[in-house]
Amino acid sequence: MKKVGLVVKYDKKARQKADEFEKWLISKGITIVKKEIHLPGCGLSDMTFAPPDLFCVFVLGGDGTFLGAARWIGDRNIPILGVKFGAVGFLAEILEDRLFSVAEAILNNEFTSEPRMRLQVKVVREEREIACITVLNDVVINKRALAILAHIDTYINDQYLTTYKGDGLIVSTPTGSTAYSLAAGGPIIHPAVPGIIMTPICPFTLTNRPLIVPDSVCIKIRLAEKSSDNMLTFDGREGLNINSNDTIIINKSLYPVNMITMPNQNYFDVLKTKLMWGGSSI
Repeated sequence: MKKVGLVVKYDKKARQKADEFEKWLISKGITIVKKEIHLPGCGLSDMTFAPPDLFCVFVLGGDGTFLGAARWIGDRNIPILGVKFGAVGFLAEILEDRLFSVAEAILNNEFTSEPRMRLQVKVVREEREIACITVLNDVVINKRALAILAHIDTYINDQYLTTYKGDGLIVSTPTGSTAYSLAAGGPIIHPAVPGIIMTPICPFTLTNRPLIVPDSVCIKIRLAEKSSDNMLTFDGREGLNINSNDTIIINKSLYPVNMITMPNQNYFDVLKTKLMWGGSSI
C-alpha cells in the first residue's frame, strides 16, 4: 500500500481541490499524510517533518507552499510535485486541471525526477551552533527598515572576498535565481548549472555586482560591528535575528530536492511564460 504526502496552501480553492483529491486517493487504497501550510511560515523550532516512508508528495499551492513542503521533507529522498494554485508558480510543474491524470501516472511509477540543489546554512554564535537550516531558494541577510547600512564581511573558502555595504545580501541556488535574487538584479541560472549566486541588495558601492561561484565552495559571512538590527531569513519563511557575534556558514547541501517532471515540459518555455517574454524572430 502506497503512502503519499499532501501539502496544501491555507486557501479556500486549494483546500477544496485537496478534499476532492484526498477522496480520490482513498478510493485507490492510498494512505494520506496531510499538512496545511500557513504562510509566511513557521518558526525555527516548531517544524515537524514528513514520515520517511512517503512514496511522493503532492503540493497544492504557490511557490511559498512548495518551499514549506521542501522543508517538511527534510533530508529524505521523497519525490515532490508542485500543482499551481499561486500567483507565479515557478516551482509548480502542472496546473490543477491536470492533477488527477498526472497523479495516476505517478502512482503507476510513470514519472521522472530532477534533483534541485539546496544550501545548508549554519549559524554559529560564540562557538555554539544556534541554527542549521536547509534552503531550496535562498538565504538572505536584510537590514530592518530603520537600520543603518549593513556591513557584510564575506569569505570564500576562508579567503576574504569583500565587505558588502547596502541593504543586504542574497545567497541563492539556481532554483532561487528566479526569486528574490532576480528582483534584486541577479542573473537567471538554469537549475542544472552547478553554481551559487551572491546578489547584493541595493549596494552602496556600485561596483558590487552579482557574483556566481562554484557550488563546491564554502561561504562564510560575518556582520561588521558597525552593523546593527539585521535579520537572516531562510527561503523567505523563517527568520533569525543576527549580530556581529554570529558567523553564517553556507555550503551545498548533500540532500537535493527531487522534483517530479513531466514529459514535454521545457524549462525555457516555463521561463518565458512566467516572465512574460515576448517578441518575434527576425
